[in-house]
Amino acid sequence: MAIVMGMIFYLSHQPGDFSYLPEFIGVDKLLHVIAYGSLAATLLYGLDPMTKSSSRALTAAGVVFFCILFGISDEYHQSFIPGRSVSAWDVAADGLGALLVVAWWLKWSALPRPQNSS
Repeated sequence: MAIVMGMIFYLSHQPGDFSYLPEFIGVDKLLHVIAYGSLAATLLYGLDPMTKSSSRALTAAGVVFFCILFGISDEYHQSFIPGRSVSAWDVAADGLGALLVVAWWLKWSALPRPQNSS
């Protein structure tokens, strides 16, 4: 999780003219969805299994909330970087990425597991 957060911070710390994104609409939002989906996945992976199984809904809400808070702090950080700007749409894309991964995890974790018969 710390590595993903560090990568997000590093990329956010680059000046506005640092990268050239492909020329299609919404590519920056897609990258936000991927980055924060990755953050949500690593956070879920790093949580204790007992925490995840005891209250899946609370775990899901906490992971999405954490990712949105990190997204807000990242946008604030960008406000000090030349050529970068703060965007509520970026935070929305961050939250969407986290929400998609958490929704997939909720659905996957609810599937019945085969029993081992010996």
